[in-house]
Amino acid sequence: MASVAERIQNLSVHDDDDKKAQKSTADVIQGTEEALLEHRTSQHSMLAPFTAGWQMKAGTPLVIERGEGVYVWDNKGNKYLDALAGLWCTALGFSEKRLVAAAEKQLSTLPFYHNFWNRTSQPTLDLASELSKLFTASEMSKVFFCNSGSEANDTQVKLVWYYNNAIGRPNKKKFIARQKSYHGSTLISASLTGLPSLQNGFDLPVSFVLHTDCPHYWRYHLPGESEEDFATRLAENLEKLILKEGPETIAAFIGEPVMGAGGVMPPPATYWAKIQPILKKYDILLIADEVVCAFGRLGTMFGCDYYDIKPDLVTVAKALSSAYVPIAAVLVSQKIFDGIAKLSDGYGAFGHGFTYSGHPVPCAVSLEALKIYKERDICAQVRKIIPPFQDGMRQLAKSPIVGEVRGVGLVLAIEFAANKETCEAYPAKWAVGTHFAGQCAARGMLVRVAGDIIMMSPPLIITPEQIDFVSAQTFTLNLDGQF
Repeated sequence: MASVAERIQNLSVHDDDDKKAQKSTADVIQGTEEALLEHRTSQHSMLAPFTAGWQMKAGTPLVIERGEGVYVWDNKGNKYLDALAGLWCTALGFSEKRLVAAAEKQLSTLPFYHNFWNRTSQPTLDLASELSKLFTASEMSKVFFCNSGSEANDTQVKLVWYYNNAIGRPNKKKFIARQKSYHGSTLISASLTGLPSLQNGFDLPVSFVLHTDCPHYWRYHLPGESEEDFATRLAENLEKLILKEGPETIAAFIGEPVMGAGGVMPPPATYWAKIQPILKKYDILLIADEVVCAFGRLGTMFGCDYYDIKPDLVTVAKALSSAYVPIAAVLVSQKIFDGIAKLSDGYGAFGHGFTYSGHPVPCAVSLEALKIYKERDICAQVRKIIPPFQDGMRQLAKSPIVGEVRGVGLVLAIEFAANKETCEAYPAKWAVGTHFAGQCAARGMLVRVAGDIIMMSPPLIITPEQIDFVSAQTFTLNLDGQF
């Protein structure tokens, strides 16, 4: 039998012959309802995010029509368990009636009002209050609302600059992020992101963003280096970077408690304990990007609780509204706000905001989501699900083509490797992750792909029986080196 590598190479989605072979069903089966549907969707006008041009030209998108619980159905009636919760975000699944009711009630009462010039709506004030109380890793006094995590991280940069200008540190302008991190796709947030695919062709990153080591022990540790020593080396490298650039020029460090879209990379246990003192030593602000981790994903309300991170600023989004409506927020500590208030008094206004900042409908939905998280003790539910999810999936590491299974809480990655010992990756043109993600979809399960990695981050409401389904479908993949 052909080896798995040979079969993957032959089935590569990037093969030119495969591209040429992709034709709409309408070219083959004229006149049928299915063919017309296929033709209509394949000729769509959407410029699709994070999608290759050849796919938009030749491929027919998967059109999701409805959702219920952890499941979604496409427009052909196929049912899938969404093991990524949309994009790490539908924490309460796809059919939480209380969130729908909250949106309907607010839409019928006050469908919109802005937050400029000291005007606002009650749901906006209430949500700001709830978020500032809910985050306890460090004290947060104010909340600024945005529409996405990308927007929020752009806002973080402006707030930090504004604050440093206010307190007489105008040279502190540089930001340090990490290789493989993900912080968004707008101009500045894509620069903070440590993934070349978000920067290639866009003339990014901007010059004031620096990148330090990715804390992925399996791939980047030195021979014979323990996790503890690895964490120490990364902390030392961070300090060397700060000293090289000049501490007086470094404004802030931004990091996800657990790196998500870059490949799900939990840091060594002592990583954050080693990083934070260095930042304090050089008076560098810490921004926690909690977009993926917040609201129960790790079995704690925030990733900062899990890793004992004490940030000066926090970014939240995604599960804030369970993704039912777009919303994000920046949590601001008292010292940052004091600086902002002082400088804005001099200018006459704090000149930053968006039309939809603190839109009352997303705020009302988010308030209801926070109530549900508390009432149902979502964090406790997640902690019960973690062992069967993590321990069960780690059995896949026995496969000769699986380099590592890693994760924490309800977020997990399976990384394939041509050589388990050296961590050697498969050739990119083989599209190994895409191949196995296709197998998952054929078995009724949707996952995320990034190179040789497939990732999972299911809705937090997933049941033990549904976890068993995820494990069963994953274990039926051809992972033994032979088909």
